[in-house]
Amino acid sequence: MIPAPAVHRFASAAVLSVVAALTMLPSQALGCACGCGVFEIGTASLLPSAPGVTGFLEYDYSDQNRNWSGASRAPASDNSDKEIQTHFFTAGIQYMSDNGWGVMAELPYWQRHFETDPGGGVISIDHGSIGDIRIQASYAGFFEDMSTGVTVGLKLPTGDYKDPRFDRDTEIGTGSTDIILGAFHHGAISDTGKWNYFVEAQYETAFADRGGYRPGNELNVSGGLAYSSIDIGAGLRLSPLLKITVSDRDRDTGPNASLGDSGYERVLIGPGVEVGGDSWRLYADVEVPIYQHMNGNQLVSPALVKVVAAYSFP
Repeated sequence: MIPAPAVHRFASAAVLSVVAALTMLPSQALGCACGCGVFEIGTASLLPSAPGVTGFLEYDYSDQNRNWSGASRAPASDNSDKEIQTHFFTAGIQYMSDNGWGVMAELPYWQRHFETDPGGGVISIDHGSIGDIRIQASYAGFFEDMSTGVTVGLKLPTGDYKDPRFDRDTEIGTGSTDIILGAFHHGAISDTGKWNYFVEAQYETAFADRGGYRPGNELNVSGGLAYSSIDIGAGLRLSPLLKITVSDRDRDTGPNASLGDSGYERVLIGPGVEVGGDSWRLYADVEVPIYQHMNGNQLVSPALVKVVAAYSFP
């Protein structure tokens, strides 16, 4: 990631994660803010650091079981939706050329448990489906160490958005085609190269939608500090980090959107750790909200969990 190859691999990886974005704000009356775009940034496992091919598997988890209105928790009775528990599974591959150009593709699969009270009692719905595929191109050739880069990509409407048991904003797929724009930078803040920092921003906006629903534009900005190269023996390195993520999402629009109960701002803090060898890395973090402001009533998760395993082929 930065001067030494072991450090360079960690810090430069601390940016480009991919998980399908989702809108989760029910159209009938009340909302359920997922903010799953936050999974896409600040992941210390995937950013290009050297030419070659990297394959990865990612697991994310969110359990939206708290009703939130404005900047504080609100009574559960104010929201007809009670819980949205989602397991996110993603398989991806990334190729980087020796001149800094690269491409990444991700195939997500989501398993969702949804509890809502349409009147007359709580009902439970379980559904699993392929999510919205993402394809992104990147350029990290501004400097030899690939410390600065930009990304551009598409989110395709491959996820299921027609299940009649869900509102459009609780479907696994959004039905929209989105453009994704991003940038990242990392560097050393110590002469030894062991203390490093990273910053990343990613913006997503839909330019084509279906069925009267357009997800709100979403901006996620993440920054953090990492301490790299703690030798734990057997050729393994332990690298802890701490990051802060700021998210801003506009209200959803369209006749099938919940305008009054969508859109938010929030700040999350996330401790994480990476263990890695020469070719493989295992990364995990937990992000906890320290501030969140939700329009209307929306379900939120007390924590977001991420685990990434990546292998770089020689």
